[in-house]
Amino acid sequence: MTTGTDYHDPDPILLTLFANRFMSVAEAMGRSLQQTSISTNIKERLDFSCALFAPDGDLVANAPFIPIHLGSMSFAVKYQMKLYGKDLKEGDVLMTNSPHAGGSHLPDITIITPVFDCISKDIIFFTASRGHHADIGGILPGSMPPTSVNIFEEGAEIVSFKIVDGGIFDRDGLLEYMIEQPSKYPGSSGCRNIRDVESDLKAQIAANHKGIQLIHAIVDDYGLRTVQEYMYHIRYNAEMSVRNLLRDVAQRSGTNELKAIDYLDDGSPIQLKVNINPSEGSAVMDFEGTGCEMRGNLNAPISVVHSAVIYCMRSMLDLDIPLNAGCLVPLDIRIPPKSLLSPSRTAAVCGGNVLTSQRIVDVVLKAFHAAAASQGCTNNLTFGAGGKGKDGKAVAGWGYYETIAGGSGAGPSWHGTSGVHTHITNTRIGDVEILERRYPVMLHQFGLRAGSGGKGNWHGGDGVVRELEFLEGMQVSILSERRTRQPYGMEGGGSGALGRNTWIKKPRAEDGDLPENSNEPKSTRNINIGGKATVWMGKGDRLLIETPGGGAWGVLESDSNSELEWDQKKPQWEPRGSFAERAKAQAAF
Repeated sequence: MTTGTDYHDPDPILLTLFANRFMSVAEAMGRSLQQTSISTNIKERLDFSCALFAPDGDLVANAPFIPIHLGSMSFAVKYQMKLYGKDLKEGDVLMTNSPHAGGSHLPDITIITPVFDCISKDIIFFTASRGHHADIGGILPGSMPPTSVNIFEEGAEIVSFKIVDGGIFDRDGLLEYMIEQPSKYPGSSGCRNIRDVESDLKAQIAANHKGIQLIHAIVDDYGLRTVQEYMYHIRYNAEMSVRNLLRDVAQRSGTNELKAIDYLDDGSPIQLKVNINPSEGSAVMDFEGTGCEMRGNLNAPISVVHSAVIYCMRSMLDLDIPLNAGCLVPLDIRIPPKSLLSPSRTAAVCGGNVLTSQRIVDVVLKAFHAAAASQGCTNNLTFGAGGKGKDGKAVAGWGYYETIAGGSGAGPSWHGTSGVHTHITNTRIGDVEILERRYPVMLHQFGLRAGSGGKGNWHGGDGVVRELEFLEGMQVSILSERRTRQPYGMEGGGSGALGRNTWIKKPRAEDGDLPENSNEPKSTRNINIGGKATVWMGKGDRLLIETPGGGAWGVLESDSNSELEWDQKKPQWEPRGSFAERAKAQAAF
């Protein structure tokens, strides 16, 4: 191990103390960001991450935020370091979201702030925060178009922008990047609600500054040399933990070669071969055989692939250690060029970050024989209004984005969990009260989808049912997976149920649904819109989203108590929200 210091065994008490001090910095940054942000996406859904990075850009520590952010943010920090070298100064803050520069997808904007030593003025750490912004322009409100075929349709792309230069906030530059540049692409708009985006970016800048203050406090307490020494000890501890895991996997499985393959809904394969070297505790993870770049948006940048892998390795460790760069040191990750996991510069990627990443996780866990497939989706729902007026200029508008829970996969000693955000997402869904107060929608139902989890000795978790009514006409988009290929079970366990998206359309004479002056009773039409679609929903139309369940583990035996235990463990849900309250009030008369 090369650390820049002479390695010696760390004090185990100080090792634990520093691990928790570093994590507490990220946690405090996250609290600051949540408290000072204003968007539903960041304040309510908590779709953000904060982390601390070493002077070389490696991830040091994070709080339990969004795994897909945390594994890829290091790529973004290192890219900016190469770009600026030693030209950064105190008071500089960088902004980026480009997948080419270590980003995940365009709505995820990363704010990076260097931390300078008070004496030497050298960079001693970086603080960074990444938040998913509800709209950054593009062809549709929400900046997650299901049918995008290139990155220009997905909104503003920023490779590098010094949003704060020597302590001066560059608002004019921000407006150029967020409004003027995206609107130059045919059919695209600039950011539809720049007020919210600008405010949340300032909240990210403030969160990073909070982290800087706390890092300086730790350095004041222990001295820079000790702080950085234990930073390396923590990474080395994670590295050795993964090496021991790889040795244990090879011993338990009786083989040094692991294989797995799974497919996206369109049939594109994601294939993995793992060759373990037990003597070194290392492994080559080769994705050769994965499908070529896609015309759609399920291409995943290489930073997303590394995020999925580091998440899996950390998840399989039965140890309480921070997720950090040490987890990747024993791994040689090989990604075939020109594949959907290493797309070209202008490829569409908005779905790769939220959908393909889930499939990568399923494939890695399948190869290690760790768990059955989870829902394999985040069920991305966007809707909104606004964009370009008749004169081609941007008009005020808004966009809303949410991800919807499903079932997690079972394992060799546990049932899957119902109604959760699985694996790399780890976000919330917006509260019903906030949703209905801020947006012209009404939530008809939101609850568990009974029986959608796979059946086995250990059952898969159930998905959920979410039905929304739109109170005015607007564009509605759904970007989802596992609509044609079920989440698989393992060891003979049953598969989880497929997801389904249904447009419940009110009859309208102008649509030819009703003859004029018809006396026929009005009835709705149920239309399956598939996994990826954009629909203009009229007033009173509803969207019913049924998310996939998780796969089961093991064969369900006739004399097993598994079914009874599963029924007893299921939470009992009672309808809530304004629609349920209205129904109760009507029933009371």
